[in-house]
Amino acid sequence: MKENLRKYAQLLLIRCLNLKEDVRPLLISAPVRAVDFIEILTHEAYELGVTDIHFDFEDEGLKHEQLMYLGDEDLLESPFWNKQIFDEYAKKKAAFLMLYSDDIELMKDVAPEKISLTSHQFRASRPLYKKLQSTDEVPWCIAIVATEGYAKKVFPKEEYPVQAMWDAIFHCTLVDREDPIAAWEKKTSLIQKKATLLNYYHFRTLHYENALGTDLTIELPKKHLWKGAGDGPYIVNMPTEEVFTSPLRTGINGIVYSAKPLVYGSTLIEDFSLRVEDGKIVEIKAAKGQEILEKMIQNDSNACYFGEVALVDYDSPISNTGLIFYETLYDENASCHLAIGDGFPTCYEDGERMTREELLECGVNHSVVHTDFMVGTKDLKITGMTWDNQEYTIFENGNFVLKER
Repeated sequence: MKENLRKYAQLLLIRCLNLKEDVRPLLISAPVRAVDFIEILTHEAYELGVTDIHFDFEDEGLKHEQLMYLGDEDLLESPFWNKQIFDEYAKKKAAFLMLYSDDIELMKDVAPEKISLTSHQFRASRPLYKKLQSTDEVPWCIAIVATEGYAKKVFPKEEYPVQAMWDAIFHCTLVDREDPIAAWEKKTSLIQKKATLLNYYHFRTLHYENALGTDLTIELPKKHLWKGAGDGPYIVNMPTEEVFTSPLRTGINGIVYSAKPLVYGSTLIEDFSLRVEDGKIVEIKAAKGQEILEKMIQNDSNACYFGEVALVDYDSPISNTGLIFYETLYDENASCHLAIGDGFPTCYEDGERMTREELLECGVNHSVVHTDFMVGTKDLKITGMTWDNQEYTIFENGNFVLKER
């Protein structure tokens, strides 16, 4: 167990953040209940030569108490959601490692207005970091750790849920391999081949359909680019299976159904559908959490549009575990997904050199919100139409089938 934790720490620091080649300050955001792993992580960071580490500790129980008892002004100043410290470290061009382990059910009695308010503050209070993150000017990575509250949600019948959770993490991140970093070099190469192939075809539209009722057409900007892990020196999600781009902001029409539960602001949203007209979400229906979704898309004027289209095989390692992780990082890498809100400058040709206003004019959305939700199913079919009106099947029976031509 301890050896795997050490290998996991090395994978995050060396392969994901590239700290072996480019030593710099480090900000670690993590649940305080994962302190045993944070000690191992810190030791490995010091071994690499890092000398400036800031620990941004989280605690779901204390968050809940604040949400229940504090007023809006006090919540906006709380370090749980006011993340100005990220901008201080962004000025140093630090590396950022965000570790999550949410106790989801803990927030079910919190008013949706407070969830929306604090989720907005979490993103809006660190504008410099968000700018540098969106253009890949600072290394960053999101991963998960095992804590008791979260592990019990994923493994409710296990006698030792934390151990089971760690074993699942080690499996999905390839830490249970002899050399995880080498294994990720092979995987990222395969992911990059898919992105290259999609860029070669240069699709104008994607059409999604499945038995849930999804019937959605997505237009892509003329100068869009597909990206994936392996495109640069960092891996921003650990694990990752996706290739992704940003859609044309006003070019999505139809209806899409969720394929897995969504966790937003540590609350659960289940069995929902979105009806979209000219890129804008005009109707939401949800069996659970509808009000949370409705509040989320009201965060700003562009929060009701889409910023990401991501393709993931249904037959992927995370999906094949048969688990629902109730954490978007893992669940989105077990399923094709879309994201409501902010788009990616790096997914538009020369987008890193453009202002957000210029990107918006080109069709890449800009919002304080970026929320992924899963749409991939075993029977998902995605058909692509090129700019010269040639049609190709990209996904069949939930999996990527596009071939070189």
